[in-house]
Amino acid sequence: MLGTCICIFLFNSQDGACRDFGGSFLLWGSLDSCRNGLFGLLELCCKGTHCLGTRGLSALTPVTAKCGEAQVVVTVKRDFFGTGRLIQASDLMLGSPGCQPTSLDAAEEVVIFDVGLHECGSALQMMPDSLVYSITLYYRPTPAPNAIILRTSPAEVPIECHYPRRNNVSSKAIRPTWVPFSSTLSAEEKLSFSLRLMTDDWSAERTTNGYQLGDAMYIQAAVDTNNHMPLRLFVDRCVATLSPGRQSTPLYPIIDYKGCLVDGKSDSNSTFVSPRPKDDVLQFTVDTFRFAEDPGDLVRLAAATSFVSVSAAGQTPDPENKACSFSKATNRWTPVEGTQDICACCETGNCDLPDQSRSVNTWDRWLTGRRLGRDAAAKQGFLQAPGTLVGLILIAIAVILALITLGILYYRKRRSGSY
Repeated sequence: MLGTCICIFLFNSQDGACRDFGGSFLLWGSLDSCRNGLFGLLELCCKGTHCLGTRGLSALTPVTAKCGEAQVVVTVKRDFFGTGRLIQASDLMLGSPGCQPTSLDAAEEVVIFDVGLHECGSALQMMPDSLVYSITLYYRPTPAPNAIILRTSPAEVPIECHYPRRNNVSSKAIRPTWVPFSSTLSAEEKLSFSLRLMTDDWSAERTTNGYQLGDAMYIQAAVDTNNHMPLRLFVDRCVATLSPGRQSTPLYPIIDYKGCLVDGKSDSNSTFVSPRPKDDVLQFTVDTFRFAEDPGDLVRLAAATSFVSVSAAGQTPDPENKACSFSKATNRWTPVEGTQDICACCETGNCDLPDQSRSVNTWDRWLTGRRLGRDAAAKQGFLQAPGTLVGLILIAIAVILALITLGILYYRKRRSGSY
């Protein structure tokens, strides 16, 4: 049996560079840096001409390849990125024809491809000291039905089997990294609101907007209560978009239905922090994600806009003033404060109170207040116009004087006739 040397790198299709995330170093270069490396006994090619022996291989390798005389067996862990989120087997393909997995081990949570060396579009190259069979593993995530976001990025893993009269080895671990979206977070209200990205211990504002897929964003909303009565802050709605603007599409709701953290009901651990640090502060975590239709490999998000509201700190929370998270452990919605029933409308999506005079959201309340204010001002101005009021008084006096004059004349005429 011929021996093998296997070279596996993560391929970033955006800049065409090979990256090995398995060790303490990062390799930048083309695949030739692997092909031109030194192939010793049971050695894996990585970082140019420097080779790691089998003792340097990671036990957490998400992709392994075993090359035989006539076939290659590629095993892929469903926890492909080491984040705990399992990928779908249907999103994996081997080779340009798109060969599907041959088996799925549910107990080990791995996907297996067992194909011939000449199958699935593999390429054979004649090297000075070896035969090289190359094939590519593709990961192409697809959104769930009716979903518009993805929480993982595509990846291409070129796999090469070298046959230089050596024995088999497995691959190094692959640890892909993406730079996630940077966000412009804002709030629209009359009071002084803030929405900030925080460090994971909530001790300070985050100095950078860079994340990896699988990380959590720590977001803190607050309101300045100076010169105000004690207030309790709520986030009615928070939406993510690729471009700024309330009408931008696609639009993904993170918080909806007047305080329901709906993202937490999907494949994420997004939740409100309970209890609050203060009534005028509301904290929540959101798992990073990217939009499925965004063509780039890097995660991009232009804006996350939140619509916030406040109530008196002593007011009892209700369906219109609440902060509810979905607990997968109990399979129910839980409020930060208040009774369980105020979160029931998070399932139906109808969180308006029976009083229909209450508006749909904070933005509508603001607009309605402006309109009512203008109408009231117009009526008040009409009644207080100096010219109009003085004119009415003068007319009334003139009418009264005329009536008095007529009365006097009539009285004198009757009196003279009686004589």
